[in-house]
Amino acid sequence: MKTLAVTLFVVAFSWLGLWLTPDQQGQRLFNREDFAEAAVTFRDPMRRGEAWFRAGEFEKAEQEFARVATSDAEYNRGNCLVMRGKYEAAIKQYDRALQLNPDREDAKTNRAIAVARAKRVEQEGGDLGDQQVGADKIVFDKTKPGGQETTVDDQKPISNSEMQALWLRRVQTQPSQFLQAKFSYQLARETAAEAAE
Repeated sequence: MKTLAVTLFVVAFSWLGLWLTPDQQGQRLFNREDFAEAAVTFRDPMRRGEAWFRAGEFEKAEQEFARVATSDAEYNRGNCLVMRGKYEAAIKQYDRALQLNPDREDAKTNRAIAVARAKRVEQEGGDLGDQQVGADKIVFDKTKPGGQETTVDDQKPISNSEMQALWLRRVQTQPSQFLQAKFSYQLARETAAEAAE
């Protein structure tokens, strides 16, 4: 009985391969949030880049976006660079996106955010020489689909950083919208802190 089930599975999988293009197969994986596998399956560089971005592989995503010469690709390369803490390089990518499409509001917004973050890093740390600024390591738990359940004690409120981490885990959006939401939140926090002083 077990052999029959395995045989049916192999036949069904092969059957899908006959009728679906690699991009269609990749989209099915992407819809199931198996982003790394989708990135390997897709043939379209833009789709591969978005899948790598969602998988948290920002360097691989940037490499895929670099294979396409469009405003969207340059914009997404900028987003990848911001996620890696490379603000100056991100600004250049946003400038390229704006050269290709001067009316692109999201590129203008993210460019302004990258400029602000670059200035803030410069003010806080001064000249860092040839060091790269960014997280030491970005780790995503790829073994648990959909995240994990979180409960909050009524007697013990969570801190701002815990609230931000909880919020960021629940964000389900496209790469182009993610940075805008993240940095808007950070800017609002900073503005509120400055106003309180």
